[in-house]
Amino acid sequence: MKKSLFFSVLALPILSVFTFITPTTAYAAGVSQGLFTANNTWMLVATFLVFIMHLGFASLESGLTRAKNTTNILFKNTAIVAIGLLTYALCGFNLMYPGDFNGWIGFAGVGLSLPAGDAGLIGYADGAYTYYTDFIFQAMFAATAATIVSGAVAERVKLSSFLIFSAIFVAIIYPIVGSWKWGGGWLDAMGFYDFAGSTLVHGVGGWGALACVLILGPRLGKYVNGQVRPILGHSMPLATLGMFLLWLGWFGFNGGSVLSADPGLVSLVFVTTSLAAAAGILSSMVTSWMVQKKPDLSMILNGSLAGLVGITAGADTVTVMGAILIGLVAGVIVVFSVMFFDRVKIDDPVGALSVHLVCGIWGTLAVGIFSTNPDHKLWVQLVGVVAYGAVTFAAAFGLFFALKGIMGVRVTEQEEMEGLDMHEHGVAAYNGFQINNQ
Repeated sequence: MKKSLFFSVLALPILSVFTFITPTTAYAAGVSQGLFTANNTWMLVATFLVFIMHLGFASLESGLTRAKNTTNILFKNTAIVAIGLLTYALCGFNLMYPGDFNGWIGFAGVGLSLPAGDAGLIGYADGAYTYYTDFIFQAMFAATAATIVSGAVAERVKLSSFLIFSAIFVAIIYPIVGSWKWGGGWLDAMGFYDFAGSTLVHGVGGWGALACVLILGPRLGKYVNGQVRPILGHSMPLATLGMFLLWLGWFGFNGGSVLSADPGLVSLVFVTTSLAAAAGILSSMVTSWMVQKKPDLSMILNGSLAGLVGITAGADTVTVMGAILIGLVAGVIVVFSVMFFDRVKIDDPVGALSVHLVCGIWGTLAVGIFSTNPDHKLWVQLVGVVAYGAVTFAAAFGLFFALKGIMGVRVTEQEEMEGLDMHEHGVAAYNGFQINNQ
């Protein structure tokens, strides 16, 4: 009896593994419980990888800005995650995925509503993930769009105005335009393609950032007598750490966008994502070295992110060589874009406009050039870019301009010169160290 019990217990893990990989029991979705579990588990792993990206953004933005504003940067990046999750749960998710709607705007109701029984589990997405997994994965993307704005407006925006802008941007603007493609709207019907968000996340965040930056104006001392005065970040190690955390998180950002644990597609996406990032580093290194006569670390950090943003729209549908070419072009573009924005006196402390907006546009158009799917047309991709740009920029500009009139959006000259940490928070990020406020 004891021996029989011993072998029964020993056999349990073996049987469970065998059941996991063998579709012995078919469910309503046509997949086994084991496959459903594998799919859903990967989607949750991808979700916490995207969550790690917020640590990457916080580190990168802090490192590329001055020490006197570090607490402020970290506060904004922490608050944005909370705002993004809560507003997306309240209304954003149902605005972005409204079900049957007119293709332009729809709303499935306030809050989250788990479908009963298997309809919210194995039957929700043909056995790929559950209703709640769908929500939390998409909510991380929503928060990312607002984080992009944070870096571009750093070191001179009023905290209260920024947080209100972020809440409305994530709750309403981002999900409405997102529904046009990912919610099955008019752009999706037209054939527009954006696998993981070169435009839907990065472009939308970039257009919002551009609107805010134009209203805010440059930091004090950035442009003097027609000359560009570099304002250096205080910690390149922190910025470099941020870049690698973002690269790590991108495996979830792009890999999770397969929307299942499909071995072939997830593997392909990991490869195209990494090679585009690597190509972005090399091309930005060569370009900046040739133009600036010295190798610039900040440029290759943004070069890697440029490659990542560029490949995001087509990571599942381009070849390995196509991914490398997309990354190479993105790395060149980001260098000249950073220089262009400085030349026209648009102050972007971390290069967010160049990385997310400009390279997001490139990546979206690149789908029409490099995609192996003949249904992906360049002109359709261009229509999508223009549509997202026009509506997002106009909405963000109107919102931020209204906030400027109601409560102001920029700190005082004294607050900016002395640092937002002490004036907005009353706490320095580096107590016990002498901080250069220039």
